[in-house]
Amino acid sequence: MPRPPMPAARPPAATPAVEPPSPDVDLADEASPLPGVHRGGFLRLPTAPVSVTTTQTAPAEPGTEDDPPSVTAQWLMPEPAGPQRGLAAWALVFSIAGLVVSLFVGWGFPIGLVGIVSAILALRRPLESRAVAIWALVLGAVSLLYSAGWLWFAFSRLAAAG
Repeated sequence: MPRPPMPAARPPAATPAVEPPSPDVDLADEASPLPGVHRGGFLRLPTAPVSVTTTQTAPAEPGTEDDPPSVTAQWLMPEPAGPQRGLAAWALVFSIAGLVVSLFVGWGFPIGLVGIVSAILALRRPLESRAVAIWALVLGAVSLLYSAGWLWFAFSRLAAAG
């Protein structure tokens, strides 16, 4: 069997002609800088602390720029806010609302549950009024009892009718 003929060797590709850069192209330095490499201009990091003075001179009144400012304002840090109060009052509001709703329908028990949980949290906080939190706890429990009574009544009537 005769061998198939070998393909003819390709002629070498012509080397592409590279034109010199136009005059409006800036040539790169020996090595291009990597991102984050200092290129001059800034002498400190952008997150470095800034010096703050506590005493500032108040700006001059308009029209009196010739006189040196004689009034200095003292800039002070505001007092930190104290612990918040009022959770016991909110617990009492939810417990009373739960009690009012549970007098008419049985499905108001989640409001009483919110009142009970809020009252327990208020009892654990040192600044809350213990008397208000205990009232909220008791009224929330009463609202749960009324809701349970309404639900028991509704289900017993449903079972009797069914």
